[in-house]
Amino acid sequence: MIIGVPKEIKTHENRVSLQPGGVLQMKRNGHEVLVQKGAGLGSGFTDEMYVNRGATIIDDVNEIWQKADMIMKVKEPISEEYPRMRKGQIIFTYFHFAASEELTEAVKKSGCIAIAYETVEKADGSLPLLIPMSEVAGRMASQEGAKYLEKPTGGRGVLMGGIPGVPPANVIVLGGGIVGVNAAKIAAGMGANTTILDINIPKLRYLDDVMPKNVRTLFSTEGTIRNLLPTTDLVIGAVLIPGAKAPSLIRRDMLKLMRPGSVLVDVAIDQGGCFETSKATTHDNPIYTVDDVVHYCVANMPGAVPYTSTLGLTNVTLPYAVQIANKGWKKALSDDPELKKGLNIADGKIVYKDVASAFDMEYTPIEDVM
Repeated sequence: MIIGVPKEIKTHENRVSLQPGGVLQMKRNGHEVLVQKGAGLGSGFTDEMYVNRGATIIDDVNEIWQKADMIMKVKEPISEEYPRMRKGQIIFTYFHFAASEELTEAVKKSGCIAIAYETVEKADGSLPLLIPMSEVAGRMASQEGAKYLEKPTGGRGVLMGGIPGVPPANVIVLGGGIVGVNAAKIAAGMGANTTILDINIPKLRYLDDVMPKNVRTLFSTEGTIRNLLPTTDLVIGAVLIPGAKAPSLIRRDMLKLMRPGSVLVDVAIDQGGCFETSKATTHDNPIYTVDDVVHYCVANMPGAVPYTSTLGLTNVTLPYAVQIANKGWKKALSDDPELKKGLNIADGKIVYKDVASAFDMEYTPIEDVM
């Protein structure tokens, strides 16, 4: 199989979908790897490093899309890439379809085979290809929140850990999953009073046992959130329903409960966001203000730390990519129930129910395309 690795073109997306060591593994399995010139530079991998592991460097991205049987990416295709997708071509990347009807329609129209990192799922419900980026985004959420609480960036001028005689910041983390736990660890490590909200009592019980003393857990209800907001400095949105649009947990009217200069960080923005006032931003323009509340909604947060992120991501995606390349997508998915759940769209048909439901589109059982 010919594997194509184009350079990511989303704003300040410096990750790359395959590191040089992954090229070597693909070559040893008998596959050809085409890497766009400069694709790995943002993550610290030179073209020479790829060539030394057996890749062919190609300058023209269109040539890569035309020749490759499988395209490996990090982020979802954007508008200028839509015409490059073709029928029968495998695209293995983060898609987050439920956040974009335009992308969903474009992928359907292309007839490609869209296997989404974010919906590959183990029997225990964990999402192995989302976990490392969720760890990065969760830890970054507290860092970014701390930065935008500073007065020069529009915040209240609150130091996360406070100082002796002055109280620390109050932080709410909505969701006790991978993102939430990592966000809470960093916020608590900075010294902030941190509250994790979730609707899963066993999870809250576990977190109550293992988290530091300055982290408390509460059952999540709208009433609880409303009660907390007047004294909260930073809210981190960390909710996830795999493959589906994130629920809106903070509505526009609730912003008026918050103090001017408070900060919202929406890590769920890839899935549409969990604040009603959220809209995707970029690393170039990461924030905006609504009702005097600062919103940080960067849709590719891990792209800001590409060396760490690329290594973390490719460690987990490569074994699945090798399966697809070795067996073809149908046999690979048939043999691996985890990977099968990653198939979202194939041959113009939506085979992931939550994506179809998000836009009231026709759903086709996955068996019909297998």
